[in-house]
Amino acid sequence: MASFSFGAGNVAKLVRIPLYVFGRLATMIVPRSSREWVFGSAVGIADGALALWRVAAAAGEQTVWLVADDEQARAAATAGIPAVRKGSARAFWRTARARVVVVTHGFGDVDRYATTGAVVVQLWHGIPLKRIGLDSPATVRAPLVILRPLIAALYRRTQRQIRLIPAASHLVRGRLESAFALPDPSVPVTGEPRVDVLSTGSAAERHDAARAEIERVVGPVDGRALVLYAPTWRDGAPDPAVPDAAQWQRIVEVLEERDAVLLIRSHPLGAGDYAAGVGDRIRLLGSDLVADVTPLLPALRALVTDYSSLIFDASLVPVPAVFLAPDLESYEAERGFYGRYADVSGGEHARDWAQAADQLAAVLADGAERDRRLERARALDARVHAFRDGRNTERVYVRIRDILEGQRR
Repeated sequence: MASFSFGAGNVAKLVRIPLYVFGRLATMIVPRSSREWVFGSAVGIADGALALWRVAAAAGEQTVWLVADDEQARAAATAGIPAVRKGSARAFWRTARARVVVVTHGFGDVDRYATTGAVVVQLWHGIPLKRIGLDSPATVRAPLVILRPLIAALYRRTQRQIRLIPAASHLVRGRLESAFALPDPSVPVTGEPRVDVLSTGSAAERHDAARAEIERVVGPVDGRALVLYAPTWRDGAPDPAVPDAAQWQRIVEVLEERDAVLLIRSHPLGAGDYAAGVGDRIRLLGSDLVADVTPLLPALRALVTDYSSLIFDASLVPVPAVFLAPDLESYEAERGFYGRYADVSGGEHARDWAQAADQLAAVLADGAERDRRLERARALDARVHAFRDGRNTERVYVRIRDILEGQRR
């Protein structure tokens, strides 16, 4: 079960208001450097922040990454990235001095109290299917209803600091503008830096590199087909799709029949108990093992998910998908979707793992069903991605430099 919920997080933000005031006063006094960039990401040295860091560092920008723990510090050192421990006085100072602040999840990716006055670049961490930000009632959840308008106002004020959040397409642009209450110029259609890895090199090279990395993490799979299961975080509630004993047995039967391995990637903030199924045919691929799963998608024969933004990333490959949504009605009522869920799932989602396993068996059979779902993935890709040239990060960097040049004039 998750250790975080929106309600608890929002109460914590209200308690920290004096720290925000202190940070605002400090950033009014501390001058920002003309060249320094600060990076951070909730998932570590990964995602779109890492893609942008590589471009910025190659261009000669002065960069530093704020790391959360020793593991992230080691990853930064391995990548040759200067790092400072998040939460320290140095992290506050470097954030307060930075001209550009890059995050992927929220202001807590860096030092949340020292971002005012910087060019804040929010790369986000996937095309939203479920409603996010101000579009979702979960964002302003609080123990007392009377606090919700205050939380919404504070959220809107905080998000106004964002100067740039890149969109994958004009369709996605509308979602981000609404969720973050941002004007058109702040949400350019550049493509997402995080998915450039899915358009770089040949398809064979991407497949081989992804498969090699998966085997390095989970062990040899002996040429078997790979399937990824990626359930969505339920804001602290139990995962309703965890298989029972009979469903585990059916899953293994399908995997053996189709000579496949299931990789389970529980959401880091809402992991269900999948330990009962782990074995030769079922392996765990959590965020503790791989911070960013996007580069691994080219190795997959199929994706099983519910409401994850991975469905949009996988369409770039493309990967055929099976949808498993046991709580669709309640989830839609609580969180809501952009558009209709059926427009993405095709209206044929499974209600439990018994149904999902049967659908998966058909997809892995390399017949008409696989072709049909591949075509659906390609159609989804055409709807949500404006660019597939591997240059999204370059376009974002150019936009940031344009903002900086405009400040100098």
